Order: sequence, then C-alpha cells, then structure tokens
Amino acid sequence: MADDRTGPPSDPGPPDEGREQRPAPARGTILTRLGSVPGVRAATAYRREWLPKDVVAGIVLTTLLVPQGMAYAELAGLPPITGLYTTILCLLGYAVCGPSRILVLGPDSSLGPMIAATVLPLVAADGDPGRAVALASMLSIMVAGIMILASVAKLGFIADLISKPTMIGYMNGLALTILIGQLPKLLGFKVDADNLVGECVGLVRKIADGAVVPAAAAVGISGIVLILLLQRLVPKVPAVLVMVVLAIAAVTVLDLGEHGVSLVGELPEGFPPFTLPEVRASDLAPLVGGALGIALVSLADTISNASAFAARTGQEVRGNQEMMGVGVANLAAGLFQGFPVSTSGSRTAVAERAGARSQLTGVVGAALIVLMLLLVPGMFRNLPQPALAAVVITASLSLADVAGSVRLWRQRRMEFLLSVAAFLGVALLGVLPGIAIAVALSVLNVFRRAWWPYATVLGRVAGLEGYHDVRSYPRAERLPGLVIYRFDAPLFFANAKTFRDEVRRLARTEPRPEWIVVAAEPMTDVDTTAADVLEELDEALNADHVHLVFAELKDPVRRKIEAYELTRTIDPRHFFPTVESAVAAFRRRTGAEWTPADPRRAAPPGEDER
Repeated sequence: MADDRTGPPSDPGPPDEGREQRPAPARGTILTRLGSVPGVRAATAYRREWLPKDVVAGIVLTTLLVPQGMAYAELAGLPPITGLYTTILCLLGYAVCGPSRILVLGPDSSLGPMIAATVLPLVAADGDPGRAVALASMLSIMVAGIMILASVAKLGFIADLISKPTMIGYMNGLALTILIGQLPKLLGFKVDADNLVGECVGLVRKIADGAVVPAAAAVGISGIVLILLLQRLVPKVPAVLVMVVLAIAAVTVLDLGEHGVSLVGELPEGFPPFTLPEVRASDLAPLVGGALGIALVSLADTISNASAFAARTGQEVRGNQEMMGVGVANLAAGLFQGFPVSTSGSRTAVAERAGARSQLTGVVGAALIVLMLLLVPGMFRNLPQPALAAVVITASLSLADVAGSVRLWRQRRMEFLLSVAAFLGVALLGVLPGIAIAVALSVLNVFRRAWWPYATVLGRVAGLEGYHDVRSYPRAERLPGLVIYRFDAPLFFANAKTFRDEVRRLARTEPRPEWIVVAAEPMTDVDTTAADVLEELDEALNADHVHLVFAELKDPVRRKIEAYELTRTIDPRHFFPTVESAVAAFRRRTGAEWTPADPRRAAPPGEDER
C-alpha cells in the first residue's frame, strides 16, 4: 500500500514577499492538530476557481444520491428515509476526515444484502422498523470502530485477504442474490424465504399462481430497460433520475397506486435527530460478526476505488487515512439513524465527470438533500417501489463480472474453481457466510501455493548465462552425478515433507547423483520443523552416498541453519555462494563434463501438473 501522503495538489500560492513572518505554532498545539485533519487541510488549500465546478457537480450528484440512497435502504431492509439520512451524514463525515478530493461515499449495493442478513433475523419476531433502524445504526457504529481501530493500527493490508478470483465469485454471487431478491418487488408481490433457493422457489410459485401485478411489472421492467438504454446510448444523462421522474409521472397521471402498485409514500420532514441506538445485549454478538464482514468488504472497496481515482487525478493512496475517513463517515451515519456505508465507484465517476474538484461536491449534495427534506418532503410520495427495485437490479448487474470469470477459466482453472466456490458460498449459504468463505478460500489458496510450490531441475543452455528450467529448455545439458534442484518457496512445516519427498525421488533417478545442489535463492526462511526434516533427509542421503548441497542461501537463512546446528550433519563445505561455484567444485572433484539431457531423467512435478 502506498504511503500516506495524498491531498489536494500543492498550490504554492503568492510569494511571501512583503508578508509578516509569523512563527509557526508549537508542535502539538491545537492549530497544528487541526491542520492535520484532511478537511481542514483541504479547506486551506482550496482554490476559488474550483467553486463553480464543485457546486455544479454537487447538484448533478444529488440527482443520483437521492434515488439510490432510498433504493439501497430498502435493499438493506430499512425505511427509504434512512438512506437519505445516511447519505447526508456520511458525505459530511468524509468531507472532514477523508483524504481523497473526490471520492464519494454512501449507501452501497454490495453492503445492502450484508446489512439485511445481519439485521433482519434479529427483528424477524416482531418486524418493528424502529428496532431495525436501531440495529442498523449500531451496526454502522461498530463498523466505524473497526475501521478507526484498523486505521490507528495501520491494518490496511487486511484488504488483501480477499484475492481477485474469490472477490469475482463473491460479487457474482452477490449480484445474483440481489437480482433474485428484488424480482418480487419488481413484479408487485412479496416472497418469504431465508435463502436464495427458497426465494427462487417462492418466486416461481408466485408467478405460477398469478400474483404478478401487471402495472407494477410494467413500471419495473420499463425502468430497467430505460436505465440500461440511457447508460449505454447517452451515458452523460442521469439515467436513474430520468427513470425516477418518469415513473413518478406515470403513477400520478395513470393513478397506478389504485392498480396495485406500491408507493414510497410521504417521507418524514426535517433533519434526523442525534440518536444513540439502543440494542439488546443478545444482539451484540451477531452485530459484531456482521460488522467485521461489512468492514472487510468496505475496506477492499474503498482501497480499490481510491487507487483507481487517485491514479486518474494524480494523487497517492493514503490507505490508513482512507480507513479513518470511512470510519468517521460510518460513525456520523450511525449516530443519526443511518446504516453502514462504503465508497461508490459509480457515484464518484458521476462527480468526476461533472467536474468535481474537492469534497465540497459532497457537502453541496448533502445540503441539497437536507433542503429537500425540510422544504419538499412529499416530492417522492408517488415514487413506485418497482422503480426502486429497478434501480437496485441495474446496480446489481454492474457488480457481476462474467467477463472476469471467463478470463479465469481460460487463464487459470484453479483460480476459476476458487471463484465458483465463493459464488456458491454466497448463493447457497448466504451473504455473510459467503464473505467468510471468500476470505478463507483466499487464505487457503496462498497456503496451497506455499504447500506445493513450483519446483524444478535446472540445466545449462547453450548461449544463455546461468542455469535454466529443464521444462522450458528440454535440451538443457546436465552434469552426470549432479542434480541442480530449485524449490520456489520458504521451507516450513507445511511443505518440508514435500521438499523431502522430491529430493528423495531425485536421489533415486538413474544415473544416481552424488550431489543434489539446492538452488536456494527462493528460500526466504527455514523453520524448526523444516530443519528437523533437513537433518533426517541429509542423514538418509549420506547413507546412500548422496550429498545435499546448498547454493545461494540467503545470509539470514544461513544463520538460522547454523542456529539449528544443522551443520553437524550437513557438511559446512557444502554451502556455496552461487550455483556456479557449487558446479565448479563438483567438476573439480569428479572431472564430470556436460552432456545432453537424458529424457528418462524427469523433473519434479510443477504447479501446472498438480
């Protein structure tokens, strides 16, 4: 992760000539501390010419923030108004503590199912919306605490726990889960189910029973088609806003509410009050589990989006401050009846295209939403629920990465299978178990590579310096009685026996080798378990008149081997600084000459063969 040095581009400002020179405030004073806050630092470096662009971008951004905020709140199983509360507070919180100039935070389609999976089982008994809001707010505060602690501890690397293949599978599973979950709302009915399979069965049964509301289906399906067409043909037009306006107009003109179309209704008037959410002690454990999963996904999303937009704007990624900014945004949302948030690539792209230059864009968006709630809270009373479902479904389609899955199938089947496993984990077990499976698979894949690393025999190739993989150069020459073996991993408890078995196999090849030279440059460590295995291996080889020799062993690893007292069995003279010096020593000892490769002398199995 890059170091923490991002901010607005440096602006030297006017020269200091003629200015009164004042001593800088003492280190640790209030002024110094305030100056380290990203929002304060951005405000002091703000350029006047940015103001019109930020205001216009804020207006444009608001057209997307409002319908998406309401839609993603319903995706999380919460009242639509909480999506607007969340949007307001997270934008303000990130503007103060977030390091990125234009990154936009808010309710997110990838977090919605995770919030619902955490909160809804806890309110299933009474279905109280107020309790659901309190639980979601506490969840947001917990996510904030995790992110802030991770920032202080500089744990941004945790985002790397999810590999790209498993993230592709997880997002594909999430997209399918969202799609199936929103189809009933799109078609005008409800399905009660606890998992994706149950939702699919319920969906088919309801359709077969004639539960589809034609007017609702017409609004929802036309909304999806309109959004996708506008996004493809005229991407600069706010497709979601156009669809929402037309849907409200259709409801008003055709009185669709009387034809079975469910409407959002009147939103509460005014700004959300400061609220400390009250939850039961029995709710804390499930909330912590959900918060950990949400924090991990939010962190990975934030780092990837921050990296992408920082590269385009000439900034550097400040991972730990990004975590702090997202943590503060979640804290602000949680204290004002909001729910967990993350960065949004789509909304950030809209702000960037609209000319955003700073976080003032988000502040303008938050202010406009507040004015809407104060002055025209009834603006969205005729917004049909199928239109919100259309917003969520089109967002879910952007989560899926079918092309990435196809690329994995073509390039590396093992990683494709990992992706499929993550997909099935989300689809069959649920969103929260799915993220746990995705992390576990990523970690296990790393462990698998260390357990069975690539290993090969090396030979001399005419016209090339050094020694090379005999798989790539089947005609590479070898010295009779000598095998050069490379094991591309640190030697530790999990792979020590794999190393031992491969060396034993090489020792039994014909003609029998006298020396097995381990090209040990890739070995960055040898632990105590591996040291014991090496000692037993060397004794067994010596009994067969075969010597284990090491070349290019790193000094720290050599010191560990000496500390393990392995030189009692491995001859200290069998450690060479380079493979060339080991080969030269063997040739002086035996007089061996290079010969063409013998096809019967097989190399150990490599990664692709396993």
